[in-house]
Amino acid sequence: MPELPEVEVVRRGLERWVGGRTIAETEVLHPRAVRRHTAGGEDFAAQLKGHTIGTARRRGKYLWLPLADTDASILGHLGMSGQLLVQPESAPDEKHLRIRIRFADSLATELRFVDQRTFGGLSLHENTPEGLPDVIAHIARDPLDRAFDDAAFLTALKLRRTTVKRALLDQSLISGVGNIYADEALWRGRLHYERPTATLPRPRAVELLGHVRDVMNAALDAGGTSFDSLYVNVNGESGYFDRSLDAYGREDEPCRRCGTPIRRRPWMNRSSYFCPRCQRAPRVAS
Repeated sequence: MPELPEVEVVRRGLERWVGGRTIAETEVLHPRAVRRHTAGGEDFAAQLKGHTIGTARRRGKYLWLPLADTDASILGHLGMSGQLLVQPESAPDEKHLRIRIRFADSLATELRFVDQRTFGGLSLHENTPEGLPDVIAHIARDPLDRAFDDAAFLTALKLRRTTVKRALLDQSLISGVGNIYADEALWRGRLHYERPTATLPRPRAVELLGHVRDVMNAALDAGGTSFDSLYVNVNGESGYFDRSLDAYGREDEPCRRCGTPIRRRPWMNRSSYFCPRCQRAPRVAS
């Protein structure tokens, strides 16, 4: 599933190519793509017509397009395979095209939502006073947000009775971090994913937060991480940060620090990748 860097790459593309454009017509081609808009596809299309898209915004993994002349926003759920593509109107339809948004201008491009697995979708929601779609008002700020409160995060991290990777993936504590970048930050910090947060000294926690930011910024510079053709930016291009990953997806490959083979362990219906020498497992109390 796309994490903060991938969603931010898409947001930047939307800001450039659809911001300030007025919606002429919306075509919903698959009902599941608007299932979170409970009034249905026809209502979704009718409510968008004639409204102008503002500056694309993001919090953590959540992306939305404010309607500049209303108090509502189009919230995009990319899910496992969702793509928001800006395509020439003359381009052939993608096999899994679910929603098409046409604009009232002469640029001859349209916004398409393509989703092979139909786990994602678009929906319209009222905004909070802060400008977020109301359904994501509980999501914490992400570490690249200028308003992110480092001190509050570090205090909350210490008080949580959990393990460090679970804390990094807790979107009410810190948003935007998913499985890939959690493993990468923990590798950089030489921390095992099952390290209890209560045993993490504040200097190590500060260092870990720095690693989270560093790995996300590096991924942004590379256009995100693509393991297949499902994650792409608005131009249909894949990111290439997967070539720079130090832990995630590198099972049995040598650790780039010490040469020990990287291990993979099942974890919360996912996998955790780590170096057993650099990231020693916490001792179990007897």
